[in-house]
Amino acid sequence: MLQLDLLYEEALYTVLNRVGVPSQRHATNESELFSYLQKVFDKEPEEHKIILHRVQESKESEEKKERKFSFRKKKDKTEKRSSVREVLAAKCIQVTEVKPETLNPVWKEHFVLDHDDDVSVAEACKKLNEVSGLKGMGRYFKQIAKSVRTNGTAASAAEENVDDFLGCLNIPINEIPVDGCDRWFKLEPRSSASKVQGDCHLILKLFTTQRDTSLSKRDSHVVIHEKFLSRILGYEHAQVQVDPYNWNGRLSLAAQTVLSLHAVQTDLSPLQQAIIRWRCYSSHHRSQRMCYSFLLELLRTVEEEWDAPSVEGELELSLADSFSLHTDYCLSLLKSIRQVFPCSSTIAISRCEFMLRGLGQIHTMQAFKSVCPFRKELHLEIATLIKKSTVEWYEGTISQYKPDEGNLEEKLRALVLVVDAVCVDVRRAQTVYNKLFSSSVKVDFFSVSYRQLEKLVAADVSTAMERVCGTLEQEGSRLTQPMGETLFELYMSLKTLKLFREFLPLRDAKMLALTGFHEWFKTSIHKWLQIVHEKSCERILKAVEVDQLEPVHNLSKHSTSAVDVTTCFNQVQQFWVQLAWPDSAGAFIFVTRLTDDVCSAAVFYSEQIKRKVERSQHGPDSKTFTSQLCIALNNIEHVRVFLGNLPRDLDWQKLEQAMEESCGVEGKEQVNKALSTQLYNIDMDLQREAKRMITHLTDKMILDIKKYIQHISLSPDSISNDDAVSPLMKYLDDTLVILSESLVKENLARVLQGLWRLLLRMIFDTVAENRGVSLEFYGRFHFTVEALVEFFHAEGEGLALEDLRNEGYKALEEELRLNKCSSNELIEQHFLERMAQQRMLKHSRFGRISVKCYYEAADQRLSVEVLHAADLIALDANGLSDPFVIVELCPRHLFPMAKSQRTQVKPKTLHPVFDELFNFHVTPEQYRHTSACVTFTVMDYDWLSTNDFAGEAIAPLSDFCRADKPSSHGGGKLVQPLILHLSRPKPSDKPILKMLEARTTDREAQEFVRKLKDIQKSIGEEE
Repeated sequence: MLQLDLLYEEALYTVLNRVGVPSQRHATNESELFSYLQKVFDKEPEEHKIILHRVQESKESEEKKERKFSFRKKKDKTEKRSSVREVLAAKCIQVTEVKPETLNPVWKEHFVLDHDDDVSVAEACKKLNEVSGLKGMGRYFKQIAKSVRTNGTAASAAEENVDDFLGCLNIPINEIPVDGCDRWFKLEPRSSASKVQGDCHLILKLFTTQRDTSLSKRDSHVVIHEKFLSRILGYEHAQVQVDPYNWNGRLSLAAQTVLSLHAVQTDLSPLQQAIIRWRCYSSHHRSQRMCYSFLLELLRTVEEEWDAPSVEGELELSLADSFSLHTDYCLSLLKSIRQVFPCSSTIAISRCEFMLRGLGQIHTMQAFKSVCPFRKELHLEIATLIKKSTVEWYEGTISQYKPDEGNLEEKLRALVLVVDAVCVDVRRAQTVYNKLFSSSVKVDFFSVSYRQLEKLVAADVSTAMERVCGTLEQEGSRLTQPMGETLFELYMSLKTLKLFREFLPLRDAKMLALTGFHEWFKTSIHKWLQIVHEKSCERILKAVEVDQLEPVHNLSKHSTSAVDVTTCFNQVQQFWVQLAWPDSAGAFIFVTRLTDDVCSAAVFYSEQIKRKVERSQHGPDSKTFTSQLCIALNNIEHVRVFLGNLPRDLDWQKLEQAMEESCGVEGKEQVNKALSTQLYNIDMDLQREAKRMITHLTDKMILDIKKYIQHISLSPDSISNDDAVSPLMKYLDDTLVILSESLVKENLARVLQGLWRLLLRMIFDTVAENRGVSLEFYGRFHFTVEALVEFFHAEGEGLALEDLRNEGYKALEEELRLNKCSSNELIEQHFLERMAQQRMLKHSRFGRISVKCYYEAADQRLSVEVLHAADLIALDANGLSDPFVIVELCPRHLFPMAKSQRTQVKPKTLHPVFDELFNFHVTPEQYRHTSACVTFTVMDYDWLSTNDFAGEAIAPLSDFCRADKPSSHGGGKLVQPLILHLSRPKPSDKPILKMLEARTTDREAQEFVRKLKDIQKSIGEEE
């Protein structure tokens, strides 16, 4: 209490003894200042009066002593002294150096004007009574100046009358501001007749050197001022109505006045005041929070005013102590940075920024380096502190979520929460804290905290995953869906945490604990994929079950199940994208499995939707069935199109590149081949299912189409072709209008193709059932086919012409063409086909025959030499044959006069040698016919039954009977042997044979058919 009274006495003394002119930022009313101090020091009015009275008495006693002292000095001097003695004390007159030859002198000299020493001036003042007139006054002041400049010694003769008056300044002391002044003053003349010009720049300051207070006799002015400011700070801060953190340290007018008066009266330098303010505010900050930006301003002021030689002893120690205390306190706050400066509060982050800037400012200041030379480097202290605080935060997070309690699934769930919390913390470190620390104190907050957290997380997760893998590898163990979902979440959280390594410096990102964390999840991922597939199938079943087979909206032609299925597949694809498996070999295995699972699920869906439609096909409303079938087709197409994007969705290209980098070109080709095969197979499977459904659709039309085709076939010749075909075309047009509204473009094209194949087959069957009728019948169906081609092509909007003119179309065209031919033309067509087959035959298991054929044009004679045969088939029980060859010209109607000829029988051999010559009369008109040929029929002689057919060969006459061919002149020596491979054709399946067989009234046709059937019969008996 005594200490506080002494400090209060010091404050009252300061107010009572104020000097100078107060500025606008100072209070001038003495009673207001006393009232303010009463509040600051919490003094009752009576206490105030007592202390004030004591201070006032002290002041009066001091003034009396001064008057007594002045009086004694007067008596010691000459009896009669001018009043100039009291006005001009010795130290009130100082002289600067002379600046030669300049009109703009710069002195930068400092003078302290005191009232104690008047020796030199007194000597000059002795002559004051001798002064008479203005000229005498001028000489008098020159003598004073000389006396001062020479320190009171006698001047030399050369210096007499040297100085001239250039101007003067008259500045009343009572007009000098309390804080002093720093300005230019205009020089004044000593009389109206003087000519003076120029300005003088002065810095004036008032202070006292003696204070008659108890505290000032005991403590230094610096200590007193610091105590004074600390007291005022406590009071001022308590009056602030805003958030304490926002207090900027600005004091009231009265506080500033008292502090300013005390600093002036005790002659505190700006540096001392700056140090005192810093010490008081930084100390106050440790108990009462305040704005860090203000503290930063105080530090900058200290640095600006810093003058190392002027700071020593107690002041130096106190400044060093304040720096250390403030640094330690700020570090203690940083140890709990996540709680003290949460990222969720922009105000807190701003405080943290200014606090760090303040720390950085301290440790870069010359003042700090001077007074704290042995303090460790700040960035090392902060980095160590970040590590400790990060570990403590992580341990707190572990304590919060307790990942060591509960069953395995509960432990994993808690671990997911821990890793997620770490990710949030790391993100905040990277986006918020790191910027503050790196810019202010040159510390990479993110790198320090991330490496610490990453190591801690890796240790805990790897331990947990070892237990998971051990459990899953046990026989009969099955991964549950909740466990699988938890593991996937844990994987994704770790992946997110690992991604932050991109923000690390390269030297720190090489070896981290989470580098190969994906390996911990291999076993569980395989199990998880199995769950995904099973759940996909369950979802497909549910989607098909609730599907009403109606379009989801007016702009679509598929139903809800297709949307559900593709959404399900898209989620699987998103699962893979999120998984982002880094190992190329493992990724290949997973992508292959994912693709296979998606494809099998798509086939499963197509089967389920087809069954749903099939169950409704027996209903009474065929139109509804057709509509549902169309929607089901569109659903399958919707899924098929989605699967076509799998290479893009699963990023096959990236996988191929990764495999190429790790395994070379072979690895890339392996990926491409495997995945492309999977995609091709699923596409074929879905198209096959679509075709089956299209078959259901077209089968519903069979009865109607059959009725209209029958109408065409039974229409009399009197009806025009257009009228006969018109009912069929109208039915098709009405049907396709409905289908085009219900089907997507791709499915409509498939239905058109299926319908086209159906029409071709039904027309073909109708024509085949009516062989041997009138030519008009076949002509009408030819017209029908061409009309249908035009209808389905639809001027390029429908099926392409190459698709319309397919194999079925060509077979029908051939059927119609052949049915319009005569029997002879059909027989000729048969031999043309046989010659074409012979040319294509390059080897045969039935053996071969060697012949020579040459034509003598002059004699119109065709000579045929049968040389030998080889590798004939064994037709006898002894494993051999008794072969002979029948040579004849065909067709028979072209060679009515030519009889067949035969070689001798060569018993018991499979390689007979004949060397026999046969001649035939052949006219040019005969051999020029394209179907003219010579046939070689090899038979096995059997004298107890009919001969067996061993094989035949055929050669066109056009190959031998040309003008450029060698003649028989000189025999056939110039003709090269011809090797013909034998064949045993089965003509029963040939349409020509059926057409000829249907012509029962044509004897030649029946004879030809009988001969071919005999051969076929012989072959059948042997087999």
